[in-house]
Amino acid sequence: MIHQFILAAPKPGMTTQEFQDYWVNVHAVKFAAKIPQIRRYLIDSRIPFAGDRGRPSLPHQGIAEIWLANDEEQLASLQTEEFLHGARLDEPNWAAFWATIVIDTDAHEIVPGTRPAVAEPSWVKVTTLIKRRPGLTLADYRRRTLEEYAPVVSGLPGLRRHLHAHTRDGYYTFGEASFDSVEQIWFDDVAAAGEALASPYFAERVAPALDAVADPAYVFSLTAREKWIIGPQEER
Repeated sequence: MIHQFILAAPKPGMTTQEFQDYWVNVHAVKFAAKIPQIRRYLIDSRIPFAGDRGRPSLPHQGIAEIWLANDEEQLASLQTEEFLHGARLDEPNWAAFWATIVIDTDAHEIVPGTRPAVAEPSWVKVTTLIKRRPGLTLADYRRRTLEEYAPVVSGLPGLRRHLHAHTRDGYYTFGEASFDSVEQIWFDDVAAAGEALASPYFAERVAPALDAVADPAYVFSLTAREKWIIGPQEER
């Protein structure tokens, strides 16, 4: 299963609220959700959070998460009428498409979580984009993130679920991918996320473990709430 992340930013002149409303209520429902190969689909709408990482901060105000069965279905999805004459044509109406980041990943669930029972669960999720430290091979980075780094992250106080997703091999065909993995951690609410990232455990255990594998100049995060468009329980 391909787990795809699409980070998008508002087009010039559009407020964050207008952007998020259009994405969730118009683009996602009327266009993207009609692409038949998409198995599951949700929108992460960014919320203010002082713990977000990266300087400058990411301009993106949301993430689309899309699940596709395999490479063949992904290719087919890009050739459908629903994509070519629907979702793709609608993108300039709301997104600064030149700033969009797309990352296809192979996901590893470190701390399992259950699918929510409702389309808009109350929890919050921190999504982090990570580029490996210079001199570290991709193979070593993938191994160390799963064997050394991820188990440390899983010990964060209040953490409810943890996913670490590696960028797929195709992104390295003609050079380096912009990011080598996408990490997601879930908490009950904003306060719990803030407490975890400000905790002594984060400073003494998680931060050094991340520094051992990541380039600190290329670690960016955003915090969001989920809205499921296809799912969460059913999968087509």
